[in-house]
Amino acid sequence: MPSLNRQILIAACLGVLIGWGLGFLPAEQGVRSGVLYASTLIGSIFIGMLKMILVPLIFTSIVVGVANLQAHHQVNRVWITTLVYFVITASLAMLVALIAANIFKPGADLPITLFADAMDAFEARQLTMPEFFLHFFANLFQNPFAAFANGSILAIVVFALFIGIALVAGGERYSGILTLMQEFLELLMQVINWIMRLAPLGILALLIRLVAEQDVSLLVTMLGFIVLVFATTLLHGVVILPGILFAVTGKSPLWFWRGSREALITAFATSSSAATLPISLRCAEHNLGVRRSIAGFVLPLGATMNMDGTALYEAAAALFVANLVGIELSFAQQMVVFFTAMIASTGAPGIPSAGMVTMVMVLQAVGLPAEAIAILLPIDRLLDTVRTAVNVEGDIVGSLVVDKLVHRGEES
Repeated sequence: MPSLNRQILIAACLGVLIGWGLGFLPAEQGVRSGVLYASTLIGSIFIGMLKMILVPLIFTSIVVGVANLQAHHQVNRVWITTLVYFVITASLAMLVALIAANIFKPGADLPITLFADAMDAFEARQLTMPEFFLHFFANLFQNPFAAFANGSILAIVVFALFIGIALVAGGERYSGILTLMQEFLELLMQVINWIMRLAPLGILALLIRLVAEQDVSLLVTMLGFIVLVFATTLLHGVVILPGILFAVTGKSPLWFWRGSREALITAFATSSSAATLPISLRCAEHNLGVRRSIAGFVLPLGATMNMDGTALYEAAAALFVANLVGIELSFAQQMVVFFTAMIASTGAPGIPSAGMVTMVMVLQAVGLPAEAIAILLPIDRLLDTVRTAVNVEGDIVGSLVVDKLVHRGEES
């Protein structure tokens, strides 16, 4: 019996091949519709199970993580190291995107008339920067029960931070609650182990549907932009992030990819950093040896705030749209794109329809037509696969880097 890691890899390859084969069948073909229906059903069940465990896992892991960090007086070092890492990696991702977009100029050879109908039919949701910050900060503090019910991840993270600090401040008085939380976290990890047995089947189903439903003619039309986004995202994920990992921890990229493969493939198939979080925590702790207190703090925060792939995509997409409509962005305007994309990718989870809203905000920041987002929507699901995998990779690398730097600080 192959290991779970190998089963997931085989399932991913089979899913791509079967989806590609279904793409050649007519839409009305019974076999095609039957396989797609089964894939949709199985994929929905798998994602539903991950989401079922997500909210209690985030809350419990952060409460336990913060309580343990506070008790050992490490929380300030972890906070600062984590946020510095997030800023550095997001900045590097966007620099890669902007440099590549300036060199290759995607969209410059495509006439805007190709997309006129899509732009006319699409109504972009407008959001100014002040409105964005209002939404962002309003969503930080919510009724915790409403946040749990609505899956408002950022609000759950903030509430869990307060509870974790309060447990430490209460000392022995609340030791029973902390013990209960630790045992509940162990229980949740056991449930995740059960869910992971279905992961190969879920990933197979999700990838069959993803590949089979792609519009090949549209992909060919926008091939230059798609290749640019894939290439720059992979450069960040295959060279830059592993380079940071090796420089700080001395661990090889192959060691990292073997240990995190389950999470990366799940992120690719689900296109959701949040849904992948239970598996990311499992990989970081069990396969890569990150301390639970560090992983339980860095990974949920990263799934909410650290979006290297998203920041890279939004920066590249802004220059793509500029080339398409014949506008050359100055250096100052590209710096506006840089900072707006960083803010937008960090704050995205607090806003409904986050990806669309924040992409519109980046376009508006430099005077580009918000309606141009309609051009990107048909290919967004495909591009979302690789950028989500890199988002998750950045979070797991971050947990390893923070764990190493904090441990090094303790020894010095």
